[in-house]
Amino acid sequence: MKASSRGHVTFDSVRRAAISLDTVEEGRAWGLPAFRTGGKLFLCFREDLASIVVRASFEQRDEMIAADPDTYYTTDHHRNYPWVLARIAKLHPDAVHDLLQMAWRSVAPKKRRAN
Repeated sequence: MKASSRGHVTFDSVRRAAISLDTVEEGRAWGLPAFRTGGKLFLCFREDLASIVVRASFEQRDEMIAADPDTYYTTDHHRNYPWVLARIAKLHPDAVHDLLQMAWRSVAPKKRRAN
């Protein structure tokens, strides 16, 4: 999921990728655009809409940050929770679907995860 300066990821392209996943509900969390499956949050935008907050295991988060700290990061607020933050402008378009599918799978009902 390494990002690159090539390509252009936007709020709309992240939104389209999220709603293309099976059984995704678009809504809001903390007043911000958010996406759930089975009622469970897996993606939320940050206040400035320049970063996304994506469900990830602590191990996945640490690996992503170590591999590409310009794109992936955490904050003091998120450090104790299984989430990773990603700067939208730094994401490679090819990484978005994989990133969101990873997050979706972490909360999707087991019978849906094979998709």
